Amino acid sequence: MADETGHWPRGPARMLKATVWSCQGLRAAWLHESSFRLEVCLLVVLAPLALWLGATGVERALLLGSCLLVLAVELLNSAIEAVIERYGAEHHELAGRAKDMGSAAVFVTMINVVAVWTLILLPRWL
Repeated sequence: MADETGHWPRGPARMLKATVWSCQGLRAAWLHESSFRLEVCLLVVLAPLALWLGATGVERALLLGSCLLVLAVELLNSAIEAVIERYGAEHHELAGRAKDMGSAAVFVTMINVVAVWTLILLPRWL
């Protein structure tokens, strides 16, 4: 039963509902966002490499975490784009700026992946 503000009480039932909603979001991203599918495919390749190439737990966490961060930001970018498209396809300066900023956020996290992998792995190969 929901409380007076309409929220479900905290507990296992609410956690289960939140998990279901999260899975729906992942499924929607997979079905409708080609960039997300590509980044998941890259993660499938890079995750085992991160676990194998990382010398310590911290290195493994940084290598893997930087890749997961790209997915998280891509989901946020896709959410921004979906909301903007909800209100129409006509061009609006602020809508365009928001979409560009979301794309830039994904780009910055990709730069982070390259930087983390380079800083951890390059010293071993020199």
